[in-house]
Amino acid sequence: MRKPRIYLETSVWNFYFADDAPDKKDITKEFFGCVKQDRYNIFISQTVLNEIDRADEHKKNQLLGLIKEYRPQELDVNQEVTDLAKEYISQKILPETKVEDALHAATSAVYEMDALLSWNNRHLANLFKMEKINGINLMKGYTKHLEIITPMEVITDED
Repeated sequence: MRKPRIYLETSVWNFYFADDAPDKKDITKEFFGCVKQDRYNIFISQTVLNEIDRADEHKKNQLLGLIKEYRPQELDVNQEVTDLAKEYISQKILPETKVEDALHAATSAVYEMDALLSWNNRHLANLFKMEKINGINLMKGYTKHLEIITPMEVITDED
């Protein structure tokens, strides 16, 4: 069986260190344990790195160290990605202030990820947003259904 291709948006990396949300932190660490067991192919984009770059120095170093440890493949945010992200915003699926969220979803769609992992339940990991994003994707010719889910939904206890 082929390994799922999973795009990790910034919140997944952040919750690895979220002492103020111990349940999500534990689930996130469990997910990364599965990554260490080579159960998934993981991906990020420059959008993730740009968001991390805005963090304070200590947090930025933690997050970049985690990325270095897990070595996700970086996907290019090209014109095709940017155009699809603009479509999500122009169709009011995501607010104009959530350009990065639109770019995460568009990157995942353009590169045919199996899932976009996020702890952002308001704008991404939300059934209604997922269906609207997939509707736009289908109208634009992206036929692969994109699952937009939390790390909890991909943790596996297989040995």
